Amino acid sequence: MRNPHAPPPAVYAWLALLLLLWSANFIFAKFALRELPLSLVLSLRYVFSALCMLPVVALGRRGAAWPGQASKWSDAPALLGVGLLGLVGNQVLFLVGLSMTSVAHAGVITALSPVLVLLGSAAFGNERITRLRIAGLLTAGCGVAVLQFSRGAAGEATRTGDAVMLLSVVFFAGFNLLGKPLAERVGSLRMNAMAYAAAGLLALPFALWNLSRGAHASLLAWTGVAYMAVCSSVIGYLIYAHALRHLPASRVSVVIYLQPLLASLLAVLMLGERPGAGFLPAAALVLTGVYVTERLG
Repeated sequence: MRNPHAPPPAVYAWLALLLLLWSANFIFAKFALRELPLSLVLSLRYVFSALCMLPVVALGRRGAAWPGQASKWSDAPALLGVGLLGLVGNQVLFLVGLSMTSVAHAGVITALSPVLVLLGSAAFGNERITRLRIAGLLTAGCGVAVLQFSRGAAGEATRTGDAVMLLSVVFFAGFNLLGKPLAERVGSLRMNAMAYAAAGLLALPFALWNLSRGAHASLLAWTGVAYMAVCSSVIGYLIYAHALRHLPASRVSVVIYLQPLLASLLAVLMLGERPGAGFLPAAALVLTGVYVTERLG
């Protein structure tokens, strides 16, 4: 007899799909960036994401799936600021960094996000840094150091690209830290919907200007832009929110641990990337450090 308190089995299937969607996002972003200007890829992603959120918002209102208090005009500056930090700052730097480094390096660096969230939370006095956590931080740091001395045979990874990717993770950590109290007050769906709407409106003039200059690319490149907007941003977020309703955050975070490995495998198969010999030891050190810091510390 099934435990009534156990999560539905389907939620693990959704979590596996989330892992695939977010891992493949690195690949589709590469497809788009190979043929289209970075500014066009960024602006269209925001516009498409905002358009895709409209039916989600409509269904959420109709189904009363808006936990939290109703947002007020006084919340607008905070909603806009958090949206700019997470959706604009993080995603702009993510694509800029990805255009200058390999998927393997980008995947490992993005796995550091829980560690940076912990450090930020500790700075605000909400978390305590224990000796075990310090050991985890040092282990993850050693992994990043090994990664920097590991260059793939294809030569796609650069230190500048890795640095920009790390900065994008810092922005994402800031988005999580500053957005958490806002999401608890107005609801995460409302907060993200407002952020996407603001980013889409800001990006619309840039998208129209870029398109007016002419943009010629293959169907694969355009598919990459659409994938980032629809599958990674909107569908990925909805699956993540659904999983958190049925599973503790510690179980959902398994996506963070497995994403670098799956993204790297997809890059080998679909992009022909060849990670350096030090990639696996570096990934093992980073993921072990993240696990110790977040789960055991």
